[in-house]
Formats: sequence, structure tokens, C-alpha cells
Amino acid sequence: MPNIKIFSGSSHQDLSQKIADRLGLEVGKVVTKKFSNQETCVEIGESVRGEDVYIVQSGCGEINDSLMELLIMINACKIASASRVTAVIPCFPYARQDKKDKSRAPISAKLVANMLSIAGADHIMTMDLHASQIQGFFDIPVDNLYAEPAVLKWIRENISEWRNCTIVSPDAGGAKRVTSIADQLNVDFALIHKERKKANEVDRMVLVGDVKDRVAILVDDMADTCGTICLAADKLLSAGATRVYAFLTHGIFSGPAISRINSACFEAVVVTNTIPQEDKMKHCSKIRVIDISMILAEAIRRTHNGESVSYLFSHVPL
Repeated sequence: MPNIKIFSGSSHQDLSQKIADRLGLEVGKVVTKKFSNQETCVEIGESVRGEDVYIVQSGCGEINDSLMELLIMINACKIASASRVTAVIPCFPYARQDKKDKSRAPISAKLVANMLSIAGADHIMTMDLHASQIQGFFDIPVDNLYAEPAVLKWIRENISEWRNCTIVSPDAGGAKRVTSIADQLNVDFALIHKERKKANEVDRMVLVGDVKDRVAILVDDMADTCGTICLAADKLLSAGATRVYAFLTHGIFSGPAISRINSACFEAVVVTNTIPQEDKMKHCSKIRVIDISMILAEAIRRTHNGESVSYLFSHVPL
């Protein structure tokens, strides 16, 4: 594939390598280091003049360092005369700060969008944005890809009673996501209304819908401390569900998340590899991972060839 280069940031090199392998390419040479005062220094180790450059960096680990590294890499490629620079950000950082929900609160997702544009990005590729309107924060093209086709494939192949299941959203905001999956599986959906006392702490949950004598499948875009999905799982089991699964695009799993999942009643917690999960899987046998490198690789191939990526909204590439 001529005139294309793939570079990896330090946040998720395994995913970058899988994407490159699927495209039949080598990951470009990059040297990343920190000075003694913790400033980030990035050196691109090969020519990018006139090339179509894709930089893969997920918003995970040391998020602020990862973001700064991505901005520097974009700028380094841009001023080295790359013809186009695409930032491939599987998990978009600061996506939960997408609105001004109280006085003097920042809209940090918009700030990140501005920073990426000013750094020199010509195109953004991401997956399952926490809020679709984040696309409107940019004045450059944004492709918001979906893990949904891969999730549907996993459900059909690994849950034998999937025809007798209910797709459940752990909050009202995810209703659109679960109705889409429920429609394609031709099953019922339900949602859980939650009331929060404060951030990351749920006060009360009310189930709207029926899960009695059915497999309950919780679907959400991300889970951080996992308080919400673990409480939701208990609620579903007490409402008569036979088994409970959770599907999450971005498994952040910070703080007490792993111990909560181990103590919860999940049959499995299925996440994609937008965030590295190897270390967490060592401490939790319930975590299963869906590889989404084929979706990102196909999106890169289609973008490079000037083709539409909308096919990927409903199909899993081979």
C-alpha cells in the first residue's frame, strides 16, 4: 500500500501492531523520551514527506502524557510535510466532559478537539464516542466508528440463549445504543434509571422493563470504577434474570473496578481492546476481549483509498 505510514504512540502499541499487520505494513519508527523535567520529546525516525500518515494513540494509561505525546507527534508529522495526518484515537480522552452541566464547569472535550486541530490533525478516527455531539466540536472530518457489529457477532457466537435475552442499558443515556442492538437481535430491551448523589456514586436504581427468566445483557460505552454496572447486575439478578453479561466498548477499570467485577454476579464482562486489558485479565477471569483492530484497519484502508467507511457501521470486516 503506497504513500501510507502508520505510527504508534506509547499508550497501546499492541493495537497499533495489529492494525499494521492487517494492512500488511510496518509500524513507523518513533523515539519517545522524557527529559528530566518530565517534558515529552518525540522524534519521527523516517521521512513522511507527501505521505498519508496515521497516528494511533488511545486515551488510556497516563492520559495527559498520552494526549501531549499525540499532539507532538501530529505536529512533528505536519511540519515534516506529511500530505495528511489522521489521529486514530480508539478511546477519546476527556469524552465525559462534553457539556457544561454546572456553573463554571469546563467543556474539556471541546478543548481537546481544539488542541488536536491546532496541532495539525486533518482527520480524526475514533470509536464509540461517549456523546456523538463531540463530532461537532471539530471543524475537520471525524469518523466515529462503532463496536456494535463485533458485539453482535460475539453475542450470537458465545451466548447460546441469545434469542431469549433482554438488552439492558444501565442508564437512560444509553437507550439509543441498546435499542439498536435489540432491534438487530429481535429481542426486548430494558433500561435502568439511576440517581447519583455525586460523581462515581449511585444512590438508587429503578429497572424499567422485564428480565424475568431471561439472560440480561448490559451494554454501555465505557466503565470506569464499575460501581454502576455492578449495582445494575445485582438489580437484574434480583428482578429474575437467569444470567448477566456486560458489554463495554472501553474498559477503563480504574480504582476498585477489578475487585467489584470479581465480587459481582457477571457471567462475563466483555470489552474491546481500545484500551489494553492484559494486566487486568490476569486479576479477573471474567473479562473477555473483542479485538477491534480489523475495524480500525479497514477504516484506515478505506479512508486512504477515498472510500466510505459507513459499511463498517453494520459489518465486521474479515
